[in-house]
Amino acid sequence: MLHQIIGQAKKHPSLIPLLVFIGAGGTGAGLYLLRLALFNPDVSWDRKNHPDPWNKLGPDDQYKFYSMNVDHSKLKNEGPDF
Repeated sequence: MLHQIIGQAKKHPSLIPLLVFIGAGGTGAGLYLLRLALFNPDVSWDRKNHPDPWNKLGPDDQYKFYSMNVDHSKLKNEGPDF
């Protein structure tokens, strides 16, 4: 399969940017999926030892990928502790 793609890229050099962007997009999507699976507090891989990881988050923890105009270090806990 890879040999065929390389052969087509040699015959048609205008396909090289398309292949690069498709590869970069697939790699970026895979890395983002890996980040969500490993670091998102909604995902619990160990239910026995750590059943509720979302309850351990404080108001100063940033778990979003990107948050605009919010300094998480200055937020205060206004709700009850569970």
